[in-house]
Amino acid sequence: MLTPKQYELLAYIDTFIGQHGVSPSFDEMKEALDLKSKSGIHRLIVALEERGFIRRLRHRARALEVLRRPETMAEPASKRGGMFAPRVIEGDFANELGGTSGRDDQQLVEMPLYGRIAAGVPIEALRDNTRSFSMPQSLLGSGEHYALEVEGDSMIEAGIHDGDVAVIRRGDTAENGNIVVALLGDEEVTLKRFRRRRDSIALEPANPKHETRIFGPDQVKVQGRLVCLFRQY
Repeated sequence: MLTPKQYELLAYIDTFIGQHGVSPSFDEMKEALDLKSKSGIHRLIVALEERGFIRRLRHRARALEVLRRPETMAEPASKRGGMFAPRVIEGDFANELGGTSGRDDQQLVEMPLYGRIAAGVPIEALRDNTRSFSMPQSLLGSGEHYALEVEGDSMIEAGIHDGDVAVIRRGDTAENGNIVVALLGDEEVTLKRFRRRRDSIALEPANPKHETRIFGPDQVKVQGRLVCLFRQY
């Protein structure tokens, strides 16, 4: 699941390549997204590359390739033979996320809202039975879900900020590159990117200030996978 800025940048890159045959410069991307510095664009590009949406072609200037697109994004102009026309999903998210859909055909799913995820506390211990989180079924897909509040900056370059609400699909398996909720030694829980390396498991942060941690396969229990993220401004 992409954050709004990641989606906006991916759409802009896709459109620009379709119209001009080359990818935009950092300055053009910065101006298009109304960001103050190119470092913000760099972080977004890294996050898109990690998620497999784009690829940077090494040793070439202005060389980005779009590998895949979210289902909500239209085909690029170069493949449609016309100008870029993004598919816009209309909706009253304020009402939908607050507990009323605003549309008769929109079904909301209520899930438990855990406290702020923090080291040293198992995920179940964070649950507050007085709090819940609702969102449209159409954004979730199948499976059982729960929400949690993120604490800290260890995943900031993946677009996950302190105070965000992460929606997690409950499960005990993960593929390389997935961002997961992992239980370590039955007592510590963390939100990190999952990598299996031969006979070990690496939990990678998305912030150079934090170190990758390596564990044996019996030390890590996956408790769910990140499927979407919400942020309140």
